[in-house]
Amino acid sequence: MAGIREIAERAGTSIATVSRVVNGSGYVSPAMRAKIETVIAELQFRPNAGAALMRRGKSRMVGVLLPALDVKFFGILAHVIEQGLFARGYHAFICCSSESPEHEAEYVAAMLAQRVDGVIIASVSAESTAAARLVAAGVPLVAVDREIAGAVSVRADHYAGGRLMADYLLGLGHRRIAVVGAPQHAMPVQQRLAGVSDRLAEAGLEPVAVRLGPRHQFEACIEVAAALLDTGVVADAMVGLTDIAALGAIHALHAKGIRVPEDVSVIGFDDMPMARYVLPQLTTVAQPIREIGALAVEQMIRLMTGAALSHEELPALSVVVRGTTARR
Repeated sequence: MAGIREIAERAGTSIATVSRVVNGSGYVSPAMRAKIETVIAELQFRPNAGAALMRRGKSRMVGVLLPALDVKFFGILAHVIEQGLFARGYHAFICCSSESPEHEAEYVAAMLAQRVDGVIIASVSAESTAAARLVAAGVPLVAVDREIAGAVSVRADHYAGGRLMADYLLGLGHRRIAVVGAPQHAMPVQQRLAGVSDRLAEAGLEPVAVRLGPRHQFEACIEVAAALLDTGVVADAMVGLTDIAALGAIHALHAKGIRVPEDVSVIGFDDMPMARYVLPQLTTVAQPIREIGALAVEQMIRLMTGAALSHEELPALSVVVRGTTARR
């Protein structure tokens, strides 16, 4: 296995500089840090986690890095994780990246400076250099709601969830199915879209239109759905790749005088409390958010203490049938 000396030779720098990057301590220029991290990834360098923890000492603090806190899914997740860690004698250092790789990198640097004992992260992207920095520093890492190289992943099967949405609509007789969602770069959104598309392909169909937006906010999702409808596409059902996207679609349809579900069925994903607050109530795929948070805490505790990882499985995804879908 490669060591710090080989990394230094390949990167053309000193062992001390590589050590600062690996341990998250001391200044290294952005250009040199990027070069070292590239070499670390190429050599698949993994420092001894136990030794790294001994060097850092125990802070009894766990970093929690989420892309948004004003989105209900992540708000619930943050609450469950914070409470779970507190019950186990740890404090949560909760940070919000606002879907920004730059913010994510700054928070990771702050977590390393605070010598956190571990990090639970829902990264902006699967190829996160910030997450790679945590792995390189030997910090125990749990990825929630997505997969990250070097991290233990706790997530629902988003691809299966996409197939479930399409299958349910097909069973109602819908054949002209449009898809809206946000944020477009998020791995769960892309996986759900792939599941929808593949299930439709098996039925000899494809989405009549797909429109993804950059911001996962209610008003932004209305704009995404309205832009799709403005193209003149005719759909008998719409898939919202999140509940917020589905509610945005309902509002855009209403503005066009299109009735839900009489003219167009709409289905979402997550089963947030808001799904029950609208009329008609939203048909959606229920995601086990609290179970995801609890299992993330359990895996993190096991990583930090050196115990064997849990093999507990999350509850299966299921369609919660309410009032926004009907037979064609």
